[in-house]
Amino acid sequence: MTSQTEPFYKKLSLNLISLALLGAALYIGQGILVPLFFAILLATLLLPVTNFLQRIRFPKVPAIILAIFISLALIAGIIYLLSTQVANFLEDSDAIKTRLNSLIHSLQGWINTTFHISTGKQNQYLKDTAENMKDSGAGIVGQTVVNITEALSYVVFLPVYTFLLLFYKDLIKRFIVSVFESTKEENVNEILHESRTIGQHYILGLLMDMTLVFALNSVGFLILGIKYPIFLALVGALLNLVPYIGMLVANVFCMLITLITSENLSDVVWVAVILAIVQFIDNNFMMPLIVGNRVRINALVTIVGVIIGGALCGISGMFLAIPGIAVLKVIFDRVESLKPWGMLLGDDTDNKESKIVAAVTGKTPKTPKAAKPSVPKASKD
Repeated sequence: MTSQTEPFYKKLSLNLISLALLGAALYIGQGILVPLFFAILLATLLLPVTNFLQRIRFPKVPAIILAIFISLALIAGIIYLLSTQVANFLEDSDAIKTRLNSLIHSLQGWINTTFHISTGKQNQYLKDTAENMKDSGAGIVGQTVVNITEALSYVVFLPVYTFLLLFYKDLIKRFIVSVFESTKEENVNEILHESRTIGQHYILGLLMDMTLVFALNSVGFLILGIKYPIFLALVGALLNLVPYIGMLVANVFCMLITLITSENLSDVVWVAVILAIVQFIDNNFMMPLIVGNRVRINALVTIVGVIIGGALCGISGMFLAIPGIAVLKVIFDRVESLKPWGMLLGDDTDNKESKIVAAVTGKTPKTPKAAKPSVPKASKD
């Protein structure tokens, strides 16, 4: 076969060029592709719902519209809950400003005592920094406008893309199958089925995990008696959707808000303890139980993938990185020449050290000793 006679450097170069072109396409076309990818995930999640509605004699179009309406209602509920909590937080802005000024004054006194930098020099440095920020204010405003425009485009295009993907799913599937040779049809069906299954399990698992993390954070913060417990618990649960990095940002944010709003320094420590306990339970029990071993990606690839996704597409890219890598692994495992890449992405090691690293560093689920990649049957959906 030609693939066996091709030199290694040629195949490696083609693979790297393909990955580079894929990354360039994501970076250049992120305004179009990112909403489309979110729509694909949402359509994958809603596919069983639409199939069920059609089985109970709902017409195709009303079934799709009803499923999308339910999903958008749930998203709107989360946004409404978050906005009300933010409004409650902003109501105490004067008290927060007073407390923040007190903390800044104490910090300036500590810097003066420790590093012998006078308060005047510190104020001058802050004034210069404020002037620099004022000079770049136009760029900040422009970036804010761009972010608001992207958010509005998500609101408009996400339901439209989702509807069209669900409506034309059979046509899209026939197209993908027909692109490849007829002898590969079974393999293509397996890839499509496994990719769809991974997307469904991953999104459902994240939603269930977010709900449980929110509940545990809320209980811990309410017992602790800190201000804005629901707000901090919700922010922590939402940021926890972004692997590794989101957890770190959530910890810093919750501790900083507690430091500003609480008179007791011990509350900050207890907030960190609660978040650490919840994260330990989440990593070692909830995520492996909920998601299972469907998304078996090693911790190194997960971290690098999240960072690359953030560099290419921002926060949206961080969220899409894990399901994207999982789908790539499915493709790599089914294509003979790409199997080494699938092995690189996977987490099939069974030694004790790898399990400890996976449990401590993130959400990579544990792999049982006898685990073998399953080969699903082709689906008609």
